[in-house]
Amino acid sequence: MPTAGGLAAEGLRYAAAIGAEAIQVFVSNPRAWALSAGDASEDERLREHVAATSLPVYVHSPYLINVGSPDPLVRERSVASLAHSLRRGAEIGARGVVVHTGSAVGEDRDQALHHVRDCLLPLLETLADDDPDLLVEPMAGQGHMLCATVQDIAPYLDNLDWHPRAGVCLDTCHAFAAGHNLAAPGGVARMLADLAAGTGRLALVHANDAKDACGSRRDRHDNIGAGQIGAAAFGALLQHPDTRGVPFILETPGPKAAHAADVATLTRLRGAQSQGAGPSPGCS
Repeated sequence: MPTAGGLAAEGLRYAAAIGAEAIQVFVSNPRAWALSAGDASEDERLREHVAATSLPVYVHSPYLINVGSPDPLVRERSVASLAHSLRRGAEIGARGVVVHTGSAVGEDRDQALHHVRDCLLPLLETLADDDPDLLVEPMAGQGHMLCATVQDIAPYLDNLDWHPRAGVCLDTCHAFAAGHNLAAPGGVARMLADLAAGTGRLALVHANDAKDACGSRRDRHDNIGAGQIGAAAFGALLQHPDTRGVPFILETPGPKAAHAADVATLTRLRGAQSQGAGPSPGCS
C-alpha cells in the first residue's frame, strides 16, 4: 500500500478504500540504500490499529538487498538494510519481513550460500519474541538466483539450520515463471504438496498473476485473472487446506480501482469455499 502522506494516515485510508484485510509496506526506499527513520506518531497509530483489529501487517525489505553477493560491501549494506526493516517492522507491529533469497552473481553457489548463512543467521538470532519473523521469498529463476522453485527452499533453510524464525513467502508469479504450472489442472495442489513436503513453513502468499508464460523466468506481475495463471488457479490456492489462515498480499499493477478489483476477485474466490471450512486467508 502507498505510504506517502503517512504510514498510517494514508496507508490505512487506502487499505480501507480497496477493501484490504492485510497490508504490506516498505519502510524505506525500496530501490536505495538510504534508511528512513520513520515517524513515531504514525508508527504508534498503525501499531494501535493493528493491536485493536489484528490486521496482518508485513514489511517488504528493499530490492537491493542481496545476502548472497560476492561483494562484501553489498553484503554489509544488505545486512544493515534488513536489520532496519526488522526493527521498523517491530515498531509498527508487523508479523513478518519479506526478503528476496538472493543471487550468486556469477560466484560459486556454495560460496554464495555461505554468505547467506553469515548474513542471515546473526539477524535471526537477534529476534525477540515480539519481533517480526524473517520470510524468505524465492525469485523467478532469472540470472544466478539461489532459490526459485519450491524444491530450492528446503536446502536454503537447511543452510540456515532451519532457524525457527525463518519462514517462507510464496510469490505466485515467481513460482509460475520458475516452472510451476499453476494454470494446469492440479498444478496448484502439486506445488503446495512439494512445498509442504520440503518445508511446511508457508507464512505468506504474494498473489500475483503473470504476464509471461510458465517457465519464462520473467518477473512481470499482472492483475488477477488477466495473466497467464488465471483466476481459477487463485481459487484453488485460496481453497487449499495448506493456505488456511495464511494472508495473501497483492503486488499487482494499479491504479487504486485495479487494486480494489483484485481484492474483490480474491474475496469472491475465497467465498467459493464450503461453509465451515475454518479460518480463511486475508486479502490485500
